[in-house]
Amino acid sequence: MIDKKMQDALNEQVNAELFSAYLYLSMEAYFQSIGLSGFANWMRCQTQEELVHAMKLFDYLNQRNGRVTLKQIAAPKTVWKSPLDAFQDAYSHEQKVTTLINKLVDVAHFLKDHATSNFLQWFVAEQVEEEASASAVVDKLKLVGKAGEGMFQLDKELAQRVFASPVATQKE
Repeated sequence: MIDKKMQDALNEQVNAELFSAYLYLSMEAYFQSIGLSGFANWMRCQTQEELVHAMKLFDYLNQRNGRVTLKQIAAPKTVWKSPLDAFQDAYSHEQKVTTLINKLVDVAHFLKDHATSNFLQWFVAEQVEEEASASAVVDKLKLVGKAGEGMFQLDKELAQRVFASPVATQKE
């Protein structure tokens, strides 16, 4: 059985991951509205990743005989000044999620919950990739500036992203 403090913290993270999915879905809608379907595709893949993260936490809580309690998801931002502004928000958001994951690890260590600490290491590693991925697009957008040809090429590049669901899930 999982400690109530750990259970509550993991439930908060389920909500944070669902908010992340909602935020990236909002960004997808923004990019579709300005004709950048490749950028929109990148955000659709990101939305799917965040839903997988939420479900990994959801399944883990159930596996540990915890109680999943879903909460209201806050409304995300819906308008950005530019593609760079949106991706800077995405990068900043991933940094915030990294902080949340690190706090979960701290709670697990404090409670001497080695199973949860071990489980969370996947998320620690995942956040390194998440931050690097968003940061790379920010860097490319800064290089491109407002140049139409560069933006067109970057849109084509981001259209190539494909969501790949993790092979192993927590339920296995």
